[in-house]
Amino acid sequence: MSAIAYLNFDGIAEQAIDFYAEALNATEVKKAKFGDIPQDPNHPLPENELNMIMESSIEFAGGKIMMSDILPSMKAVTGELVKGNHILISLVFDDKQKLQQYFSSLSEGGYVIMPLSNTPWSSCFGMLVDQFGVHWKFNSDADQFLDQVIANKQ
Repeated sequence: MSAIAYLNFDGIAEQAIDFYAEALNATEVKKAKFGDIPQDPNHPLPENELNMIMESSIEFAGGKIMMSDILPSMKAVTGELVKGNHILISLVFDDKQKLQQYFSSLSEGGYVIMPLSNTPWSSCFGMLVDQFGVHWKFNSDADQFLDQVIANKQ
């Protein structure tokens, strides 16, 4: 079992999927639109919602991110989409070159909170917000840092 970051969007999921697939050199991209499944004839979706993303996933470097759109017709149930910093995606790779590549690609159209640099907790750490408002954390050796701190506490 694994934990997977799941991102919701307000009608722009397909654009986000394309961006992340390219930025992260995705090895596999899957997506299904609401119009790809049979509609309930008693409650058909409005035409503008049929092309929205119902479910998707991109796989890259052993990781996976899933995404979908929140339908305008469902907002009474789901609530409005609010961009915020309460969710982030953390990429932890020993390969610093790969981290730098992802950092550079994902920062296009967004902004860098902390450039990739050597810190007391990582030899390559950085943070950014991409063009869709998603927060990303990059860390080359998070596990070693945690193991060291825990070992020093004992």
